[in-house]
Amino acid sequence: MTQYDLVIIGAGPGGYVAAEQAAQAGQKVAVIEKEAIGGACLNVGCIPSKTYLQYAHWVNTIYQANESGVNSQLENIDFNRLYERKNQVVQSLQNGIHSIFKANDIDYIQGEAKVKEDKIYVEDREVFYQKLILATGSRPFIPSLKGLDGVDYLTTDRFFDLKEIPDHLVIIGGGVIGVEMDFAMRPLGAEVSLLEVADDILLSEDEEARAIIKAKLEEMGIDLEVKADIQEVQKDSVQTGSKSYEFDQVLLATGRQANLDLAQDLGLALTRDGQFVQVDSYYRTSKAHIYAIGDLVDSAQLAHVASQEGKCAVNHLTRQPSQAFNQKLIPRCVYTDPEIASFGFSEAEAQEAGYRPRLYRQTFASNGRALASGQTEGFVKLLVDERFGEILGGVVVGAGASEMIHQLLTLVASEATVHELANVIVAHPTLSEVIGEMSQKIVMDRTH
Repeated sequence: MTQYDLVIIGAGPGGYVAAEQAAQAGQKVAVIEKEAIGGACLNVGCIPSKTYLQYAHWVNTIYQANESGVNSQLENIDFNRLYERKNQVVQSLQNGIHSIFKANDIDYIQGEAKVKEDKIYVEDREVFYQKLILATGSRPFIPSLKGLDGVDYLTTDRFFDLKEIPDHLVIIGGGVIGVEMDFAMRPLGAEVSLLEVADDILLSEDEEARAIIKAKLEEMGIDLEVKADIQEVQKDSVQTGSKSYEFDQVLLATGRQANLDLAQDLGLALTRDGQFVQVDSYYRTSKAHIYAIGDLVDSAQLAHVASQEGKCAVNHLTRQPSQAFNQKLIPRCVYTDPEIASFGFSEAEAQEAGYRPRLYRQTFASNGRALASGQTEGFVKLLVDERFGEILGGVVVGAGASEMIHQLLTLVASEATVHELANVIVAHPTLSEVIGEMSQKIVMDRTH
């Protein structure tokens, strides 16, 4: 019989990061996972989607090169090879997690965890523990749509098992996942329609950024309908109040909901709306020896957020220095073309928090690197407090935005102001020069 200091249920980015940190703090750790190691992010989310987006980028690069005089021809797309490469990428990362577990003497238990009188079992084996972290993640939310039950629809949990490019793909849901799949599948040859019942796509993102992405979707030939009144899903079409959209595959990208079964079996308190596990600032639940992280709690459903929550929980349960991390320093990224990356306050939020925010903006239109690479779409926005020059938030829309945003985040996390940002020497020619030039203009504006 093995007595574990800590058992973690769920081997996604919250669970496996927490396991490594706990083991390095001297804990005897076991991780239980009923599906594939790495969780939804690695197997059916972040990694497969970004792999397919890279394929789309390669295709678009061929077209862009042709426009500039580098003549080449795209003869065909061997989707089976792309599919196999995606699996190889996933397998490589899975192997990396297994290696981390082995190096840190973390026991990996494959199977479904069950609860009986607060005891944890995998099949007939009881897993003995002192502390427990629930990192059971989420599952696709299935909306109530007429006719949907009679259709073999896809969710992101199944989408990346497709071995052929759909001829006609209808995506229901204009959030991050749905829009990214537009940018992945259209260049690979699918005819794509995107239906969003809300007033706009990507409602969590900057309004100007949304406008750029919508224009790009139209340029790509994607049939977009917002405020869609979806009346019925039929065998081979989706009927809205204004149009019929034919498909051979339909993808539901309508969000995810927490997997609460184990939490409820353990008798843990839920939030008032019943959608998440109730936790304190250390991710401790209503039972002091049990913690919950990731998609189980009411926070951003992002892999890096789950990992940070796992670290915070482990620090607390091992009695290491622990404090809640700053939610305003969480980067949010959308891997479209151009990319969107952002963090921090909006103007309204900053005003409500007592700041005197001023918004500054500069485009990539005259940047040398952007012109040379044909990537002039987009802009940088900085929200700066007028009193002290504190950087309150930022938005980058452009090529490599998901990398550039960390230049800003690193300075903000170090409590630097726009004045320190302006003093950073930026290499020429780089896209980051836009940030450097902009910060210098802000400093000049503040001193006059």
